[in-house]
Amino acid sequence: MSHDLSTPVPPAHHSPPDKRGNRRAQKKKRRTGRIVLLSLLALVLALGGTAYWLYSDLDDNIKGVDINDAIGKDRPEKLPTSGQNILVLGSDSRAGDNAGLDAGHVSGARSDTALVMHIPEGRTEAVAISIPRDTLVTRPECTKSDGTTVASAKRVMFNSVYGQVGPACVVRTVEQMSGIRMDHYMEIDFAGFKGLVDAIGGVTVTVDQDIHDKSSGLDLTAGTHRLDGTQSLQFVRTRHGVGDGSDLGRISLQQQFMLALLSEIKKQDLLGSPTKTYKIADKLTAALTTDSELASLTKLAEFGRSLNGVDPSSMETIMLPVRYDKVDPNRVVAAEPQATELWKALRNDSPIPESAKKSPATGG
Repeated sequence: MSHDLSTPVPPAHHSPPDKRGNRRAQKKKRRTGRIVLLSLLALVLALGGTAYWLYSDLDDNIKGVDINDAIGKDRPEKLPTSGQNILVLGSDSRAGDNAGLDAGHVSGARSDTALVMHIPEGRTEAVAISIPRDTLVTRPECTKSDGTTVASAKRVMFNSVYGQVGPACVVRTVEQMSGIRMDHYMEIDFAGFKGLVDAIGGVTVTVDQDIHDKSSGLDLTAGTHRLDGTQSLQFVRTRHGVGDGSDLGRISLQQQFMLALLSEIKKQDLLGSPTKTYKIADKLTAALTTDSELASLTKLAEFGRSLNGVDPSSMETIMLPVRYDKVDPNRVVAAEPQATELWKALRNDSPIPESAKKSPATGG
């Protein structure tokens, strides 16, 4: 049935609104509003609580050492510029989680890897100085964490200082031999280092020759390899499969791996994967010990952002110039005048002379 559009159609009849219906509608609206508000509040609290829990969890992972208090005031002056010097140690106790990671038989805690990272003013480039662990040094008088004093000693192996006296004494030893104040201290436990590599999905390295080391367990053919956590530990620990089989032979491998690891972390799409970011941060902070000035997530993140301009691929890596000791050919000592020239260049924030980059123990 159709209607003539010119003929008005009477409006449908509606009864006047019921006041009780109005009140019910208003109550329902207010109830719905409260539900939405409470739901939003619950969501905010849940997100805030989760964020705080994640932050607190990561923050609690980081262990701090009060280097300034342990060493005292008898230290080199700080750089007059904004340049930074950081002592980075790889600690290896061969106990607990570290047990079984290597075939070597080493007791006690050792600073298996030592790097002095020098970041000049402007923080767009950096240089890493490796100190061979077999280097004979003069250990200064130091105070242990329990307050006891350990007398100075000559001709002690560099990597024994950590186990004998502790990290603050390692910092003091490096400052004494270099004349450079360490602005910060970072220590990575090898067991956690293994987990970090696995968390980022491995690290790619290229070797020029086959490496077969029964002691570390490393077995690589010449070429490019993607190493997992266990292989990475073997790679930085291997010494019998490269060079002359001494500690010096693996220095270049450690430097190569360090740059590869830093480059791998830098290119990770951390913002694109919050879950992966947390996993990496959890592994890194759990393995990390720093000086007390960096021993929090916010301070560490702030310091990391300040170094964001440093490109690992352009980082220069140098081994402290050493020569074989005349009394004990299984040990090395700092080679002069090369070592003095190297430390002087870092102190003055000036280019390192080519002569200071050559080590007699490795034939240059």
